[in-house]
Amino acid sequence: MILDTAIDVITFAYYDSPIGVLKIGGTDLYISQISFAENETNPEEQSTETPAIIHDCIEQLIEYFAGNRQTFDLPIHQDGTEFQEKVWGKLSEIPFGSTMSYGELAKKMGDPKVVRAAAAANGKNPILIVIPCHRVLGSDGSLTGFSAGIWRKKWLLAHENPVKQKTFF
Repeated sequence: MILDTAIDVITFAYYDSPIGVLKIGGTDLYISQISFAENETNPEEQSTETPAIIHDCIEQLIEYFAGNRQTFDLPIHQDGTEFQEKVWGKLSEIPFGSTMSYGELAKKMGDPKVVRAAAAANGKNPILIVIPCHRVLGSDGSLTGFSAGIWRKKWLLAHENPVKQKTFF
């Protein structure tokens, strides 16, 4: 028997956002990565033929940074454990301009004792901004743990709610 071993080819494009160059990866069907390019040791060259979904992603990011978009409408694919994927799903439920603590995230997961595991999964989110891991704060409201830098987390939260952060329960 011959097994279909076709692998989706990930294509990359770059977008120079107000807070740094974003590397966007995806296929013809989904977005699988949004990260900051300066965190790379060997940045890949931008693909010559970029799938329409990546163009859509860049357009939605431009709208987000311009203040004209609060939610993203993109097919995404994240490779992670079942637990990580559940955490990333819960992150997607945090509304624009709102925040929650890592403890609240653990409670949403159904077990307040998984705070550290939820925080670790949050930190491994491969699709920054679209999956809003920046909306999770320390239990005292402090800006903790953001793989792209605390200054970016602060910028994103201020961008989303310049008046006052609301807490999402």
